[in-house]
Amino acid sequence: MKIATILSRYLILVLILSISNLASGQNKPLNLKYLGVAGWEISNDSTVVLIDPYISRPNLSELKKSDVVFSDSLMIDKVIGKVDFILVTHSHLDHLLDVGYIAKKTGAKVIGTQTSINIIRAYNIDEDQLYIVAGGEDYQFKNISVKVMPSLHSALRGKHFFDDRTHDEPLTYPLKDGDFVMGGSLMFLLRIGNSEVLAMGSMNFIENEIKGLSPDILLAGVNGSRYEIYNYSERLLKLTNYPKIILPTHWDRYEPYDDVEAHEKARRDKVEPFVKEVYEISTEVQVIVPVHLKTITIK
Repeated sequence: MKIATILSRYLILVLILSISNLASGQNKPLNLKYLGVAGWEISNDSTVVLIDPYISRPNLSELKKSDVVFSDSLMIDKVIGKVDFILVTHSHLDHLLDVGYIAKKTGAKVIGTQTSINIIRAYNIDEDQLYIVAGGEDYQFKNISVKVMPSLHSALRGKHFFDDRTHDEPLTYPLKDGDFVMGGSLMFLLRIGNSEVLAMGSMNFIENEIKGLSPDILLAGVNGSRYEIYNYSERLLKLTNYPKIILPTHWDRYEPYDDVEAHEKARRDKVEPFVKEVYEISTEVQVIVPVHLKTITIK
């Protein structure tokens, strides 16, 4: 199937999508809004969950490790309202920078590694909001449950990337770019309403940790570093039992939201090849290509 045909078939579903019989039982709409990079807002009529919200989007190429970095509070306030939970896959700046401000503002509960929690403690967040996890936990909350799995970061720099730095003590405000070390990597299986959403924070995974999962929705990392991983797309789909819906994530280039040209190029270069790969593996899976800050509603 030609990639143009695939995209024309599914891009029309980007803004508002209704899919019947996503799960058995009482179906309630599930809303997913792409915040860029690996960031998502996932909500139903009772609960709002953020994953790796990164809204400030400073120019990463201009930052030095000694530079102090701040959240763009005005932009965050425009984009983010009520939040109940924030799930953090790892502690790099493009995943964690805005979590402290959002948690302080909204009172959201934050689930992340010890390093992630120690970094955002700089914002003097109430300790009752903070949950340190290492992978292996499966927690039940009032309206959701969260299974936490250890994972791996993308294989950057031609597989030479390695970062085992952590923060064992709380940091102090203001934070510097160099404070945002990786601190381990996680994946999350979010059970919300009648849906299971498997969230990746990068382009890598531990096979035995996700083997046998059957998420309804997979937030699949699709940046170029996936090519450093053996048979990435086929293994990922097979291990997760060919999810009904796949939403590509972590594919943009960190530019401001209004840089349409840059994001269109990223779609062409990174998302379109992934979509083609998926449909060569299975025509039963539906790939929905998200648009920044636009909501996909699944019924």
